[in-house]
Amino acid sequence: MLLNERVKTMKVAIYCRLSDEDKNKKNKEVDSESIQNQKSMLISYAMQKQWEIYNIYSDDDFKGSDRNRPDFNRLLKEAEERKFDIILCKTQARFTRELELVEKYIHGLFPIWGIRFVSIVDNADTANKGNKKARQINGLINEWYLEELSDNIKGVFRDKKINGQHVGSFAVYGYTRDPENKGKLIVDLEASRVVKEIFNLYMQGYGKTHIARILNEKGIPNPSEYKRQQGFKYKNSHHKNRTNGTFWTYSSICTVIKNEMYIGNLVQGKYQTVSYKSDKKISIPKENWIVVKNNHEPIIDINLWNKVQAMSKDRAKPFDTGKVGLFAKKVKCLECGYNLKSTLKHGGIRYLRCESRYTHREVCSGAMISVDRLERFVLAELQILIDKYADKNYIAQRVTFNNKLDEQKEDLQADIETYKKKIEICSNGIKSLYVDKTKGLIDDGEFVDLSKNFHKDKKLYLSLISEIEEKLIALDNKRQHTENIYQFIEQFTNIEKLNRNIVLELIDYIEVGHRYEKSKDRPVKIHWNF
Repeated sequence: MLLNERVKTMKVAIYCRLSDEDKNKKNKEVDSESIQNQKSMLISYAMQKQWEIYNIYSDDDFKGSDRNRPDFNRLLKEAEERKFDIILCKTQARFTRELELVEKYIHGLFPIWGIRFVSIVDNADTANKGNKKARQINGLINEWYLEELSDNIKGVFRDKKINGQHVGSFAVYGYTRDPENKGKLIVDLEASRVVKEIFNLYMQGYGKTHIARILNEKGIPNPSEYKRQQGFKYKNSHHKNRTNGTFWTYSSICTVIKNEMYIGNLVQGKYQTVSYKSDKKISIPKENWIVVKNNHEPIIDINLWNKVQAMSKDRAKPFDTGKVGLFAKKVKCLECGYNLKSTLKHGGIRYLRCESRYTHREVCSGAMISVDRLERFVLAELQILIDKYADKNYIAQRVTFNNKLDEQKEDLQADIETYKKKIEICSNGIKSLYVDKTKGLIDDGEFVDLSKNFHKDKKLYLSLISEIEEKLIALDNKRQHTENIYQFIEQFTNIEKLNRNIVLELIDYIEVGHRYEKSKDRPVKIHWNF
């Protein structure tokens, strides 16, 4: 080399990375993992090699498998632009733990871009062709490490979920995390009042869209906005239009109404990541969710919950006013079985009519009845039932009926005890036969023949006990049926007007037929829930 020839100065880009797993290590090497110590080590190494430091790139609190590291991507961009000659890291794992990226960049693109990769601790250096296998082995080991770490973390989280600990970053709307125990949920009084209002409005017959409108008019922030107002860095990925992200919508009301967290059940494991290499999540079938019942304080009473779920299942469409019709999804045509649909006629009077007559005239003449008239009919029939069940003679009959049920139960339970004793005798008989066989008092053939009879009898007695238990269940159901009737009667005595809640409580469905010729009367059959 000539004395006046200028030696090219190599420019080096220093890259450092630190993740949570490094911060949480409880050993003496914690300090050596810090960003500052990584920088000091790498700067010192670069100075020894007389390399010019182009820039220092640093990603704090990022995993080695995270491809969205800001400085990592800036480093790659500037490497492609040939702004430096060398990338220097403490270890290859600081650059990436993914074998795919090792092959793509360290062994693929970097040589094409004229970039040399060097890591100090594990002696990786692309200028040394002899240690390529070592770099690939390092990449493979790091890949295994990531996979094993991911599985271990998932296992720990799953155990916590099964044991009733909340592991999410944010509590469901209506709750907050207990400051004394992060895995426990406690009621958020302000948000829980909104949850209760949603359930109560739905029970009053308001549709989901109308409930959302009511909350928005009151200026109540939706769950996402409420969390942000509480100081949480919360983002809802479902809100593509961020300008509308503060408002309640049909879907947000649906989410509240269907969430059994509000009855005290901890529901987790609805989603899982595709793999440790991706943050993309996929839905898990409902039967595989992790549900721990009665895990925390409920906001919604179980009876109200059951009623709302039954209403939601009906999917009755609300009117333009936002309220669901009084008899929506509850009235069928007696002739063809179609649901009667609501329509406005004659000065705003609302009617229910069967529209199948337009397509099935040969089988249906078209039942129709006004909502007001049907309501009066239901109230009148209800009063007849109340009078019947409140009658002294009927009450006496009920007492006699219940007494007979109790006598039948006692007789059946006595039969069960008798059969249990006979089963015990059969079991003892089989044991005695076995003893006789071992003593040589009977041979194998005799043992088999005699034990068959005992087994046959035992099977018969078990079958008889099963039949009796079914009869006992039927008797309990009969008694509960009569009790339910009186509970309904006590609750709805002196009622003068129906509402949607009462209709759902009392009525399974109503059948309405075509009116008789030259008469305003029409057949109406009510199928009560009791």
